[in-house]
Formats: sequence, structure tokens, C-alpha cells
Amino acid sequence: MTRDPIPAALLQLADQADRLAELDEREAEHFRAIQQRLGELADLIIAVGETLRDQSAVLARLEGLAEQVSALASPSGRDPGETHGDEHSYEPSPAPRWWKLSGEARAAALDKLRAWVEQVYQPGYGQLAATLGSCWEQHPLCLYGLDLLSELWSVLYLQARRSPALVSAQAEFQARIVPAIAEQLLTETTGCGHLAAQRPVNGTARRRP
Repeated sequence: MTRDPIPAALLQLADQADRLAELDEREAEHFRAIQQRLGELADLIIAVGETLRDQSAVLARLEGLAEQVSALASPSGRDPGETHGDEHSYEPSPAPRWWKLSGEARAAALDKLRAWVEQVYQPGYGQLAATLGSCWEQHPLCLYGLDLLSELWSVLYLQARRSPALVSAQAEFQARIVPAIAEQLLTETTGCGHLAAQRPVNGTARRRP
């Protein structure tokens, strides 16, 4: 008697159908994972693009301010009617070479910077200046930053006349440059250990080596 092949064929077809369903589910899972990964990459690309745009905008503002200051500091950038030898116009002084200054030369550069901090920065810039640690003279980063602030302030404010470009540069200095450098000075002089090293212990002040 011949066995009916149809049930066996149906079983094979059912088994193949199960396998195809498993493959479909697996491919669908892979597809969903790829979609999710592509979405994450797209978000990352967008975030990087926004960061680059922000950095480009900051660089453009700084370059614009540098051009304004350069024009204001040069004789050709002064207002009509100002003479080349106007005693009320400020010319930036050479940058102190803090990395090699020593002895009387370093003391003189510090005296000049200290005078600006005490007479202009601390009285005029309120809470921003109040964040400057008293040990700033021991931090090269603070010396560089305060030197930049003092020279730029002098260029912007020790001029005989104010043009629209000068007012714009002053606003940029006030709103962006001073807060940015003040934050650097705060970070540098916070938790540096200088104050703790100078605090008396049993009546004797400790000194940093």
C-alpha cells in the first residue's frame, strides 16, 4: 500500500513557512536597528554642524573686534580732526614676556598690571572682578589675561573721541571679552592651593615650595 505524500509535503511547507517567518522577523529587527543607528548619526551630524556654526560665529565676532581695535589704534583709524601726536590717544605697549621676566623688570611689569587691577578692574567691574583670586600674581595665565584686558581697555577708553565703531567695540569688550577672560581667571585661581599654603597652622604660616 502506497503512503500518501501530501501530509509530508504539507509538513515541509509548514516548516519552510516557519523558517521564512523567522528570517523576516530577523531582517525586520536588523532594519529597525539600522534605522535607529541612522537616526542617531543624523542627530550627531546636526549637533556637530550647530557647534561648528557657533564656533564660526564666535571667531567672526573676535576677528571683527580685532579689526576694529586695530583700526582705532592706528593713525589712519582715528576720527577726522585728530592729530597724529594727540597726547590723549593711547598706543598699546609691547607685550610683557612673562615667561622670561625676572628681577626688577618683572617687578616693574607687575606694578603696572597691579595698578590697573586696583584702580580700574576691581572698582569698575564689580562681581566679575570679585572672582579674581588674590593669588593672581602667581599664575602666568592670569598675567596674560589681565595684560590683554588692561591693554584692550586702554585702547578702547583712553581715546580723545568716540566714533560709532569705538562704541561698538566697547560694547563687545563689555559684553563678551571681559566675562570670558574673568571666567578663565576664576577657574585658574580657584582651588589652586595658594591660599591654603599661606594659611597659618599653629601660628606658623605654611609656604609653598
